[in-house]
Amino acid sequence: MGEAPARIEQQPATERDLHDPALYINRELSLLEFNHRVLEQAKDTTNPLLERLRFLCISSTNLDEFFEIRVAGLMQKAEVGAIQGGADQMQPTEVLAAIGERAHELVDEQYRVLNDVLIPQLADEGIHFVRRSEWTDEQERWLRNYFENELLPVISPMGLDPAHPFPRILNKSLNFIVSLRGKDAFGRNGGTAIVQAPRALPRVIQLPPGEKGNGRHDFVFLTSVIHTFVEQLFPGMRVRGCYQFRVTRNSDLFVDEEEVDDLLLALEGELASRRYGDGVRLEIADNCPDDMADFLLRRFGLERDSLYQVNGPVNLNRLLAVYDLVDRADLKYPAFQQAVPTGMHPNANIFDTIARRDILLHHPFDSFTPVLDFLRQAAGDPKVLAVKQTLYRTGPDSPVVDQLVAAAKAGKEVTVVVELRARFDEQENITLANRLQEAGAHVVYGIVGYKTHAKMILVVRREKRGLRNYIHLGTGNYHTKTARAYTDYGLLSANRSLGQDVHNMFLQLTSLGRVPAMNRLLHAPFTLHSGLLDRIAAERDRARAGEPARIIAKLNSLVEPKIIAALYEAAAAGVSIDLIVRGMCCLRPGVEGISENIRVRSLVGRFLEHTRVYYFAGGGQPQVWLSSADWMERNFFRRVETCFPIENRRIRERLVRELESYLADNTQAWLLSSDGRYERAVAAEGEEPYSVQQALLAEAAESQQNP
Repeated sequence: MGEAPARIEQQPATERDLHDPALYINRELSLLEFNHRVLEQAKDTTNPLLERLRFLCISSTNLDEFFEIRVAGLMQKAEVGAIQGGADQMQPTEVLAAIGERAHELVDEQYRVLNDVLIPQLADEGIHFVRRSEWTDEQERWLRNYFENELLPVISPMGLDPAHPFPRILNKSLNFIVSLRGKDAFGRNGGTAIVQAPRALPRVIQLPPGEKGNGRHDFVFLTSVIHTFVEQLFPGMRVRGCYQFRVTRNSDLFVDEEEVDDLLLALEGELASRRYGDGVRLEIADNCPDDMADFLLRRFGLERDSLYQVNGPVNLNRLLAVYDLVDRADLKYPAFQQAVPTGMHPNANIFDTIARRDILLHHPFDSFTPVLDFLRQAAGDPKVLAVKQTLYRTGPDSPVVDQLVAAAKAGKEVTVVVELRARFDEQENITLANRLQEAGAHVVYGIVGYKTHAKMILVVRREKRGLRNYIHLGTGNYHTKTARAYTDYGLLSANRSLGQDVHNMFLQLTSLGRVPAMNRLLHAPFTLHSGLLDRIAAERDRARAGEPARIIAKLNSLVEPKIIAALYEAAAAGVSIDLIVRGMCCLRPGVEGISENIRVRSLVGRFLEHTRVYYFAGGGQPQVWLSSADWMERNFFRRVETCFPIENRRIRERLVRELESYLADNTQAWLLSSDGRYERAVAAEGEEPYSVQQALLAEAAESQQNP
């Protein structure tokens, strides 16, 4: 697995260039490796069967986005002869070649897992994907009727000739290329046609349960139905061949923010073009003749190495419908009970509780409801004067937006910083921005040239001693659905220094002026990068002085080269460093004389690990920080991010304890070696298997039983 091992000469750290390209793993190849780890979850028999199907779908969706953004960007660079600026110094053509080889392996494995593993095991559980060769007469009659009544009226086949040019093909849409023989009504000889399946059509069709020959959970792929009855689209013609295909297009948006007066209107105009960007990948049925595949490649301007021939539906993600349609609790993860901290129940006065102590929420183990209650009570509290919030991904119909709308209608001063450019959520964010404006909220779109990725709520309340700020700072988005699927931390606090800092952050986002000085916060693009470098250097200096020194960081991506070089220097000085990096990691651990003291693990489990936690031993005065930022160039220099200290000792100790639990996981963790390869962690002889996510779920349930 992974890229070819780089040859690393063993030299003392003092003699090594810490920016040597051999010390850095390519970010795109590292991200591709993450998709392999996700796919491994589909093969893991300790996961419930339908959850394994879901992981297969997730690996497919991840790969789609990888091609739409990462591969598309590399192809653009290669086309203009650009030189790759990454720390690994791999050129775009080199990276594309490595991606091509590894991505083909990944796709082949996805379909092997589907056909040879999951479909047979699902069949054993009474969940069948009925192939055309297995249809009973009754099933074929029902499906013919379904085709004629549900599909035929909405499908428009397009014959290709000088009067009918090759149609525009939507990004990731299902299509068929059809070879025909015979003469049509106008005397034209048969040739080639394109059939486009509207996106509204289900890709998996459930046969009516209980009817003759049908099981409770019998499904047929839409592709099978269209293949079987496609001749009805071409009366009097003979179909020689019908082959499904899908093209993936460049989906990155470009808006010159300095040249537009209204970012919302500009983005609305760009969203339509995303569907028809340059082609980057062609997926096609594995039985498609070479001449037809080559024809499609030419139409989309692609080379042969961009062709992926698959044995099954070209969009595996649409199989998620089966997960939703099959009501089998025994084949899914068991339901879990979320904890609600004392004093945070809906009937309690949440402001009184926060005024007494800081509250830490660890989702999904802790409920997201206190955050909603925080907004709900702010909307209904006559003492509350203003509510301010950042929104990155939340959805227009979110309860979060509902509470902001309620607050605005109640006469509160509501200001919302909506990040319109949250990738693939742009349209939803435009919709929610319009909804908030209609309710009377002030909506702004952040800072030109910088994405607002910080997660902040500020509630200003008039109390006996004057105005007081109540805040929520988080590592993840204000999204009720992902709060049950992603791990994230949120801090509710009435700390005056932090409250003033958050006030200054909103002032910076909505007004004009110089960067305000912060009391506690580190914030990008100003102090976060330098602040982290200072703290890494402080641990390095302690190690050089012979003092104990340690760093633990949990994040989603580690890419930024100056941070990596600083970690190398600290490790070489003797700092013990543990990194929990879910996705991309460009740092090579275990290099003699450089990173022997660095250990890197990735954890892939039931929940998507999304927390960003930074721990510095601090010479006996430990520092723990939570942040919205990963350690990437974009987070440090092209986004607005927050990083906030945990000063409450009880909460700080809890966070350190949970970090140590993540380091103890020996069931869902993957360990990175110096050659860029990941190996699954296994329990040592005599060691009990330990899953940190399961342990935290059990702890949450126990806390509710024994409050």
